[in-house]
Amino acid sequence: MKIREDNFIEQLKKRNEKALMYIIDQYGGLLKSVIGKHMYALKDYQEECLNDVLLGIWNNISYFEEEKNTFKNWAAGIARYKAIDYLRKYAKDLENSNWEDVVIVKEDEAIQKTVEQEISDELELMLSCLSPEDRELFLKLYVEEQEMDEISEETGLKKAVIYNRVSRGKKKIRALFSDGKGADII
Repeated sequence: MKIREDNFIEQLKKRNEKALMYIIDQYGGLLKSVIGKHMYALKDYQEECLNDVLLGIWNNISYFEEEKNTFKNWAAGIARYKAIDYLRKYAKDLENSNWEDVVIVKEDEAIQKTVEQEISDELELMLSCLSPEDRELFLKLYVEEQEMDEISEETGLKKAVIYNRVSRGKKKIRALFSDGKGADII
């Protein structure tokens, strides 16, 4: 069967590998571009990220709804979130690399600032659904990596209250970044 624009999604849902090859041919440039935009400083991991994006498309095609979005936007969204996941995962590699062996130029510093800003923007987006108090708890717990006892002492809240607020906050975030069928979009 010939894979075309009008049947590749159906064929992908039927697990036809030729449909995945069609996606690589038709949308590979877009996916690489999205990944490259977000992972400019991590060139060594871009190919690995692209493979994860294609695997994500393959495994989650059943969640794609043509009525709600175009495949192009849906796939680009997967690429964007996977790239941001890689940034989070390998950000420490950027920080821990031996800077004596690397010639730092202003352009590299600008790239690192861009990466940090992108992560910061995504964090703000994710936490925007929370109240300012809950947002502060999340930042202290997950960004500043403070201990629960320390946060409890600092805020005057009991640990049980903090656990409950964090749990409710996680549910809100999951609901915001979920497709409604229980699968996370990111």
